[in-house]
Amino acid sequence: MRITVFGATGGIGGHVVRQALDAGQKVTAVIRASSAFELEHPSLDVVRVPGLDSAEPLREAVDGSTAVISGVGPRGRKDGPVASRSTKSILAAMEAVGVRRFVAVSAAPIGPVPADFLNRRVIFPLINLFAADVYADLRVMEAAIMSSATDWTIVRPPKLNSRALTGHYRTEIGGTVNGGYLISRADVAHLMLSVLDNPATIGQPVGVGY
Repeated sequence: MRITVFGATGGIGGHVVRQALDAGQKVTAVIRASSAFELEHPSLDVVRVPGLDSAEPLREAVDGSTAVISGVGPRGRKDGPVASRSTKSILAAMEAVGVRRFVAVSAAPIGPVPADFLNRRVIFPLINLFAADVYADLRVMEAAIMSSATDWTIVRPPKLNSRALTGHYRTEIGGTVNGGYLISRADVAHLMLSVLDNPATIGQPVGVGY
């Protein structure tokens, strides 16, 4: 399997690249031309692009891949519509070369509100209030993915941390994990790779949490 990874210099995307290589996969990491990327591996190709605003420079990176994984997302409230704009370019590049399997990261507050009190009454309302622009961008991104011709899966994690990979977490296909408040970036990456071989996740959002 060859996997193309967007956002390969980010927290989640970097873990996707390393975990895929450790699993014996061939990986194409898409890197902005201005970004530093020191990882080297016999099964790793690095494609440098000027940006993710246009599909044309991305075609080479996705052509011939079995699947595309995107860890692209806003790093702050001032980044603008990074997720939706980049994802639309990725989807267009995939369509142009006939690649169908796509997995992207979003966020838990985009999904159904879980039943537990803390998420329902405190965390989700506060997040949507103070980061409204970020989540508006993610909603546009998800709408573009869901209306695409790809075999898509959207992974919706709660608050991220930098703890080590465990491989042990709860998931909810089509929903939000009840009482799932945290997840490590490494475990989100693990799930994004795991769903590639799970046909039940095609055309579905997947909630995740400890």
